[in-house]
Amino acid sequence: MSRKKSRLELPEGYRADQAGQGIWVYLEHRDGEFASVSLELLGKGRKLADQAGVELSGLLLGDSVETLGESAISFGADEVCVIEDPRLAAFNLEAFSDLVCQAVQEGKPGVLLLGATHDGRDLAGRLAVRLQTGLNADCTELVLDPARGVLISEVTGFGGGIIALLECPDRRPQMSTVRPGVFPLPERNPARKGRVLRIATNITDEIFATTVLEKEERHTVDLTQADTLVCGGRGMDGDFDSLRELASVLGGDVGGTRPPVDDGYIERERQIGQTGVVCHPKVALCLGISGAFHFVVGIEQADLVIAVNSDPEAPIFEYADYGIVADVHDFIPALLGAFESYRERAHA
Repeated sequence: MSRKKSRLELPEGYRADQAGQGIWVYLEHRDGEFASVSLELLGKGRKLADQAGVELSGLLLGDSVETLGESAISFGADEVCVIEDPRLAAFNLEAFSDLVCQAVQEGKPGVLLLGATHDGRDLAGRLAVRLQTGLNADCTELVLDPARGVLISEVTGFGGGIIALLECPDRRPQMSTVRPGVFPLPERNPARKGRVLRIATNITDEIFATTVLEKEERHTVDLTQADTLVCGGRGMDGDFDSLRELASVLGGDVGGTRPPVDDGYIERERQIGQTGVVCHPKVALCLGISGAFHFVVGIEQADLVIAVNSDPEAPIFEYADYGIVADVHDFIPALLGAFESYRERAHA
């Protein structure tokens, strides 16, 4: 990677009395598809905009992305502001920071929402400094007070021991990042009408302070899209092979709590909870998990939670729809055996 000095002078931020009332969502995408968190934020942004009686706008940067802009309208945006250039085909932190900053300074939205992804976190931090505004990170809920035009961001802390409600009453835009999976995906409505607006910007070579010389991608699992999750905790004693076998039988995916991740029994991207991913599965099967709040926030919005633990007083049973007091090392083989017997009878 080579690096060049940027001489771009950036504008200052703006106050609440200088801002509009619109809500903007930064739309992250890759390989012609939106990141799931961008769609989730469009869904949440649509609800907030309707409550406040304001417009919802998407901000989209890239190369030949106008079709994506039209797709964003079908997911809830009233308008999509597009900045296109071949040099924007791949995310470039310095260039994207400069261009988004220019667009925000020009449009002066009241709220700017971003996904708490690797790129979104980097971008949000730089924007907050350049626009001289606050940033609420890794929010679990967003509420807009229409009377004051103030966004209230909910953030958990100290292992769920507190819930902080954060506001940025004086500076704009009010910025929040949200982790993937916190909000549900909105339904697509191809009949929705909206506007795709091209933003004219002065894109010069000097805003590209870095140049990507080579790119290597590692594909990882996305547990936020799983309908069935088989989750293991410390009580599995490292036996995640049996969980993988069970997940394969159920057509689901495997996740874990932090202890087995730290011990190397399961990959970091499969960690569920406050410091991992937040999921909305139809079924979450929790095996050998005590039920600390750090983990529970990752599956509490599942349609159905089934917990298996040898301790009848385990906190996980307070959150489960069905609780089974049993040793997971006996339960899993028995359950796999029951599935095998069912298949044999079905094919007899």
